[in-house]
Formats: sequence, structure tokens, C-alpha cells
Amino acid sequence: MTANSAFPFRPYQSITLSEEEMVQRSTAFYQRLNQRRSVRDFSSRPVPREVIENLIRTAGTAPSGANKQPWMFCAVQNMSLKRQIRAAAEQEEVEGYAHRMPQEWLEDLAPLGTDWRKPFLEEAPWLIVVFRRIYEPQHDGSQRNNYYVTESTGLATGLLLAAAHEAGLVALTHTPSPMNFLTRLLDRPKNERPFLLIPIGYPAPDAQVPDIQRKPLDEISTWY
Repeated sequence: MTANSAFPFRPYQSITLSEEEMVQRSTAFYQRLNQRRSVRDFSSRPVPREVIENLIRTAGTAPSGANKQPWMFCAVQNMSLKRQIRAAAEQEEVEGYAHRMPQEWLEDLAPLGTDWRKPFLEEAPWLIVVFRRIYEPQHDGSQRNNYYVTESTGLATGLLLAAAHEAGLVALTHTPSPMNFLTRLLDRPKNERPFLLIPIGYPAPDAQVPDIQRKPLDEISTWY
């Protein structure tokens, strides 16, 4: 414990595993996560709120700059609100595909078969809208900045996606640009900025995903 620490410290409760167990568990976890895919075809089958709560709890275990935990996860189940979000997102996407996206971007998206239509924003039983909290309002009216906000929120979102897959659900990271309409529709405060829009649910029975491959280890790592 440091001399000027404001937090009480306690012993870290580590998990002791043999090297064989470490290899087995890390291999099994990789194999499960390697099955995760971004899915755009959702079933309307309900997902219990308790499951979504646990996904958000898992996201909240992520590390963050100065332990500020600068994130907010807005879980949307209300159909009327989902329709409004879809309408606003598609409005931005129409403009994006027609005028904002450079030709190179459109060419990269073409093999995935995406366009401005986003029916999954209504079909998925849940939308989780992730916001970055830029600062924290204080009782005296002042503001206290958060640190490494984008990095911290990205780490939390990664855990959310892993937890969704572990629970047998599928998800999609959707980034309509700009996303200011989410602040308006969800009536979020000034210190929050939209980060990601994530439909979560079960895959539709006829769901299809592109047959793409992930880069092998030697293309994503360098060893010294």
C-alpha cells in the first residue's frame, strides 16, 4: 500500500494452476472465442434481463484509467425506442453510403454485403448503447476529468462481447456516424459520448455470416 493511497488494499486472491492446466484452459477459452462472429440476423426470441445484467457486470470488471470506470451501458428493450433508433441510424447510414464514405471504404465493405438497411436494430431483443463518460460532474458544479476514456471503454466493450458469446448469444458492433442521435433519443447527459451500438440476442435460425478467416498468430504477434 502506498503512503498517500486513498483506497484500502487487500491481498490479491490469485488462482494457482499447473502449467498443464494453464495451457488447457487458455486453449479452451481461445477455441470458444474463436467461434465468435459478428451476426446481423437476429431471432426475436426474448433474452432474460438477468443475462444482460450479468454481461454488463462483466464489462464493468475491465481495467480503466485511474479506476474511473468511464463508461455507461444503456440497455434498450422497448420496441418503440428501438424503432426510433433504427430510423435515426438508417438516416445517417443513407447519407454515409451515398456521400460520407470514401470509395476505398465502400470497396472494403462490399464483400460483406452491408448497406444502409439495419433491420437488426429492431429484430434483436436488446440493444446495448455504450457511452464514454468524458468527465464526472461534482456536487459543487465543477467537473473532474476521466482518463484514457476511449481505451477504457474499448476494453470494457471487449469483455461484454466475450461474455455475450460465453452466454450463447450473438452480437454486432454497429457504428453509425455520427451517433449524436443516441444522446438525444436516450436523453443522456452532456458528459457522455456515444461509443458503440450493440444489438444482442440469439441468432436467427437461418443466420448467415461471411466465410472469412482470422489472421494467424505469426501475422498478429512479434516475439522478442
